[in-house]
Amino acid sequence: MRPLFGLPLILLGLGGCGVGTLVNVATAPVRLTSKAIDLATTSQSEADENRGRDLRRMEGRYGQLERDYSKAAKRCAAGSEQSCAQRQAIRAEMDALRPKLPAQSD
Repeated sequence: MRPLFGLPLILLGLGGCGVGTLVNVATAPVRLTSKAIDLATTSQSEADENRGRDLRRMEGRYGQLERDYSKAAKRCAAGSEQSCAQRQAIRAEMDALRPKLPAQSD
């Protein structure tokens, strides 16, 4: 019982800074654990933001591919064999990307 009786006297002797330090040391494991859990998990809103960002990136890439395909098709129609091969490669990338995009209403 004597050690507990002396604790308030020790805390009074430490002053405000000492008590604050003791509180910080005592709560550090809890703060570190909660921070680690927060970093390890993704909230639903963060997941939605990431998904939206990925979709916008894919849609932008698909739009660029459509423009490139149109240009290559025109050059292919003009007789460029290299453009015909390029057009086929672009079409293959578009076909691979299309299922990942949400359905578009026209």
